[in-house]
Amino acid sequence: MSTWKQKRFWEQVQVTESEGRFGVELDGRPVKTPAKAGLILPTRAMAEAIAVEWRAQKDAVNPHTMPCTRTANAALDKVRAQHGEVANMLADYGDSDLLCYRAESPVELVQRQNNHWNPALDWAATELGVRLHRRCGIRHQPQDTKALQSLRAKVQALSAFQLAAFHDLVSMSGSLILGFAAAAGWRSAAEIWTLSRLDELWQEEQWGPDEEAQAQAEIKRLAFLHAKRFYDFS
Repeated sequence: MSTWKQKRFWEQVQVTESEGRFGVELDGRPVKTPAKAGLILPTRAMAEAIAVEWRAQKDAVNPHTMPCTRTANAALDKVRAQHGEVANMLADYGDSDLLCYRAESPVELVQRQNNHWNPALDWAATELGVRLHRRCGIRHQPQDTKALQSLRAKVQALSAFQLAAFHDLVSMSGSLILGFAAAAGWRSAAEIWTLSRLDELWQEEQWGPDEEAQAQAEIKRLAFLHAKRFYDFS
């Protein structure tokens, strides 16, 4: 959008519809992306969420308070033009998925990983038709090629808007499976985020919290929750 650094100039924000696509207008002028593309959106829910962000702006536009607008811009200006590359990058997480690399000790951590991560792998086997296998230690051990190809095809099938949100679901959690689980609503986004931090939370229990690490984790948590919300809009 060309108005990122300008003061608010509009009075009315309106959602428009044309041929099953949606847009947002400021005093009758359509909002555009930073690359000057039309902000053409797939659902009314997404357009309404973006309109709410524009209505909430005060004297000057603050992009940090406009997460849905930013993600839609990324989908149109970046992901749409590089869909294959983005999808492949995310699909690669499947070969080193967080859920598959397990501790060898202590027994309490091993049990916690089994109790909380095994159900997610079981869900993937049932709902995605793919069984990823657990490994002990941190040395990379490739997963089955056919399983990875199947997951890659599912990522490639996502729309640009879905993929923009899916990017954060996967990269923030470190897990392709948890990304799919969050997108599908297997459990709440908050629960899945906690699953992704199982190892970090274990370390906090043993050694105490680190304020800087907690602050960074909170930023990522909010991004993860937003990504799920945006995915549902798409």
